Order: sequence, then C-alpha cells, then structure tokens
Amino acid sequence: MLEYINELIGSIMGSPSAYPAIFLVCAIDAFFPAVPSETVVIAAAAVRAAGDPGLLWVIVLAAIGAFVGDHVSYAIGRFFGSRAVRRLLGGRRGRAAQEWAERMLLERGGLIIVALRFIPGGRTATTLAAGTLRYPLRRFTAFDAVAALCWAMYATGIGYFAGGLFKGNHLLAVVVGIGVSVAMSAVVETVRHLLRRRRTTDRDVMSSPSA
Repeated sequence: MLEYINELIGSIMGSPSAYPAIFLVCAIDAFFPAVPSETVVIAAAAVRAAGDPGLLWVIVLAAIGAFVGDHVSYAIGRFFGSRAVRRLLGGRRGRAAQEWAERMLLERGGLIIVALRFIPGGRTATTLAAGTLRYPLRRFTAFDAVAALCWAMYATGIGYFAGGLFKGNHLLAVVVGIGVSVAMSAVVETVRHLLRRRRTTDRDVMSSPSA
C-alpha cells in the first residue's frame, strides 16, 4: 500500500499537469485556507529533488498563484467589508484573528503581510484585513510580491531538502517536509502569542492605578 502511494505521488507530482494544479491550489489557499497549498508545493519539490529543471517552475507558479490569491482575498475585504469577511472566517477565533490582523497592519504596516504569509490562517486574515482597511493597493502589491516569492522559495526548499534526504521515497519526503513546515509555523505562532501576551501585560501594568 505504501509503495503504491509512493508511486502515485511520484506520477502525479512529476507530471506536467502538476504545474497548473500548483498555481490553482496556491491561489485558492490564499482566501480558502482549507486547501493544502504547502503540501502540494512540498510534494512537487520533493519529487523534483533529483535535479529536475522543473523545480524552478514550482517556485514560479507557487509564487504567482499565492500572489494572485492574496489579491483576491484583498478584493473580498475591500469590496465586501468586515461583516462579510468575518462571516467568511467564521466563529470567535476567526473574528479575533481578523481584529488582530487589522491592528497589526495599523501598527506595523506591510511587514506583517510578509511575516504572516508563512502562517496559513494568518495570511488569509491579513490579506482580508488589508482590504477592509483599504490599505493602499500599490503598497500591498509590493509587500505581497516579496511575501509570495519568499513563501514559494521556503516551501519549495523544504520539499527539495526532504526529497534529497529520502531519495526515491516520495511519501516519506512529503511527510517529513510537512512536519518541518508545521513545526516552523508552530514556532512562529508560539512566539507571536508570547509577544502579544507580554504586550497585553505591559499595557495592563501601565494602565493600573498604581503605575
């Protein structure tokens, strides 16, 4: 069974038809984070780790797809407003993520667009927030181009490294690559949470009557 899955990954991800799929998945994932774009990019890179020149196309198509999808997300926020965005994100956590992303954009500007492109839920909340806040499109485009390219190189690099480490074993390479990606996202989320909690504590101390 595992051998069949390994061969299936190789045949699907190694096929020329994988290229348009990479673009579409990366584009859709930008505003619908349930779609596993990083998994697809990592798998495509892992299969091409043996020196396939198609590796460059994985980076290019992943970056363009992410860039286009982020602009769709921006447009949703800009033309449909906060209420529609919060309904799209859904639930209390979604609303909290949207409010946090709006606050971060106001405080830190475009750098947050680059930083949160590496967090699946974070990148969606941030690009939607940029639209609802009517963040200047030209500035959004510039920061997002950097974000999309860095993210595409990051995901492809993980897949390439895992594919080279486990040559021929595409399934193991993909699993390890996804594990590394999830671990990196968890580290970023943990640091973000600790920094946010520290800022909240500092704010409470400063606003207390005894301060």
